[in-house]
Amino acid sequence: MNTPKTPFNDQIKSLLENSKTVAIIGCSSNPYRTSFHIAEYLRENGFTIIPINPNENEVFGEESYDSILDLPDDIEVDIINIFRNKKFTKEMVDDIVKWSEQTGQKPLIWTQLDVSTRDAMKLAKKNGFPYVENRCLMVEHRRVSKE
Repeated sequence: MNTPKTPFNDQIKSLLENSKTVAIIGCSSNPYRTSFHIAEYLRENGFTIIPINPNENEVFGEESYDSILDLPDDIEVDIINIFRNKKFTKEMVDDIVKWSEQTGQKPLIWTQLDVSTRDAMKLAKKNGFPYVENRCLMVEHRRVSKE
């Protein structure tokens, strides 16, 4: 079954085609975690992965940062993919807003399935961030790559 073309689908396709670097909050080196598989898929499809997880030193040979606030200023980020329990999502968006104020970057904030909250989305929109809620980045990339 083909997904009908809509402005939203066209926008997702454009965003993904023009993105190169994905910071993944909650990225894990554990092959049993979904975040591991999605990071692996993204790497295999040409994206640079930046793991954000205080419990990891590195993932796929890439240095892992404790928080988005710990990223060096010279790293350009196109998408921040939040892979945490939704009770932490607003806190993660708060950190992204602070990081943005320091770096001037406004990447797409992407929340995986059942990760977004109304408060997180409102905060992101209020601060001018593009925001995708409750969608799997890997599934969406596969879908738009076939169009």
